[in-house]
Amino acid sequence: MTRRVVLAGATGWAGSALARALVRQSDLQLVAAVAQRAAGKPLGAALQIESDCPVFARADEALAIGCDVFVEFTKPMSAKRNVLAALAAGAHVVIGTSGLTDDDLAGIDRAARERKRGVLACGNFAITAVLAMKFSEVAARYLDHFEVIDYGSATKIDVPSGTARELAARLARVRAPKLDVPLEKHIGPRETRGASLSGVQVHSIRQPGFVLGIETVFGADGERLSIKHEAGASAEPYVGGALLAIRNVDSVIGVRRGLDSVMEGF
Repeated sequence: MTRRVVLAGATGWAGSALARALVRQSDLQLVAAVAQRAAGKPLGAALQIESDCPVFARADEALAIGCDVFVEFTKPMSAKRNVLAALAAGAHVVIGTSGLTDDDLAGIDRAARERKRGVLACGNFAITAVLAMKFSEVAARYLDHFEVIDYGSATKIDVPSGTARELAARLARVRAPKLDVPLEKHIGPRETRGASLSGVQVHSIRQPGFVLGIETVFGADGERLSIKHEAGASAEPYVGGALLAIRNVDSVIGVRRGLDSVMEGF
């Protein structure tokens, strides 16, 4: 079975790496791409690859071609609209865009279940990031003090990252972290204690020199544990996980968060 794929954000940092990989797959066919600046010309011309895949300025234009899977790799302000349009067109969806809130995903989940379609919302497709989140969940079973640090480049506008949002949600499902001093009883600006996501304190750092990273810091009497993932400058670590998601998204109904939800052994 060949899955027909539409890729939104095909000329971006992560999207372009995925596009180059998609055109090499025998079981996946990239039938359309979304990229505003490259709209109107073949994707091959934009990425210097062998591909006559058409590029459109808007997701609804690309979806008119028809596809099995829509991959969302654009910006937070357009992601939800694109995903809902893809579900309305009958496609399964893989979300790699950062910045969608829990409320956004709840609305997407309702739409997906109405249409009996699957959505994989992956804060991070890198295997090391998936493992860091999984190991953090294990640690949270035994350690009740923990907070999340979210690292990003100086130009990253969404705070916290989708990876950090996913991590906080997963930790909260294990247990609510213990705060020895309630937030409202601290003296000084409460913002210095971070933002509370799903009941977990998250601190976002945006500085040059970072690409993307997450760290869960656990504390106990006389000891401390840190579980950290850091990404390099290349988008290649995300490609394998994204391809795995595309091939398996039709096995679920509604929204699933995390690549490990379709990985064997988890």
